[in-house]
Amino acid sequence: MTDFLQVLWNMMPSTFLIASPILIAAIGGMICERAGVVNIALEGLMVLGAMTAAVTSVLLGGGSGFSAFVALLLAAIVGGLFSLFHAFASVTLRADQVVSGAGINLLSLGLTVFVCQLLFNQDRSPPHGGGMRAGLFGFFPTVWIALALLAVAWFVLYRRPWGLRLRAAGEHPEALASAGVNVARIRYVAVILSGLLAGLAGGAAVLTQDIQFTATTINGTGFIALAAVSFGRWLPLGILGSSFLFGMATALAINFVNIRALREFFPSEFFSAMPFLITLITLIIFSGKDYAPRAIGKPFDKGKS
Repeated sequence: MTDFLQVLWNMMPSTFLIASPILIAAIGGMICERAGVVNIALEGLMVLGAMTAAVTSVLLGGGSGFSAFVALLLAAIVGGLFSLFHAFASVTLRADQVVSGAGINLLSLGLTVFVCQLLFNQDRSPPHGGGMRAGLFGFFPTVWIALALLAVAWFVLYRRPWGLRLRAAGEHPEALASAGVNVARIRYVAVILSGLLAGLAGGAAVLTQDIQFTATTINGTGFIALAAVSFGRWLPLGILGSSFLFGMATALAINFVNIRALREFFPSEFFSAMPFLITLITLIIFSGKDYAPRAIGKPFDKGKS
């Protein structure tokens, strides 16, 4: 038992490292869905952010804190810009929000490979040199960024008037509109914020967990972040716990694949699928009452309110 606890303790830095991009993207998903807009485009926005961060780091020479900061900033900006497509389609055009998000996911896969081919004549970026190093308590800066963003999100959602309006946009948009608040504007801001955070999450993932950007760098992390939002019941502390759980599942899979006895008993693909299996099993077990915002996924037409 002591050895097992020691293993878990030794896994803490890697668990938080893996969980931080999930948490950052989940914060964006929570904000967006609290406003009533489904955003399954988190995966694609993370891919775009990861490509932007890796390419920026390569072009700036990598290996420095400045290049990492600029890479993360540009990753967030790119995620925010591409989320405008989703905002326009889902809020202005009142199109199907799932189809709009799926379109961004498909676009991101082709566009990122195209950009890498254009810049580097290959389907991936060269090694980016990182620039991030473990700091306080052995954790990467992205861990502290994720926790700071969670605290800010909680404060804005529950302690500021704008947070009340955002939550109302996802629960009773008609009542909010009758109070003279522009529901479309609230939803636009929420979608753009989710894009900024998803892009930042993709940049954090590629700069801390990979040496270069490839088409499999994100590898479903955006969808895990969506699951974290649902499992966390659209609450800040809830998504913190679910992101940590899913991060630990991934860390366990990485550690288990290095255990010879397990590697001989299970195929390597089992360990790759393990985080997603744990995500699905967790959602099935705890999928009781529906805690989703009442107006989530429902286009709002001011003329009909």
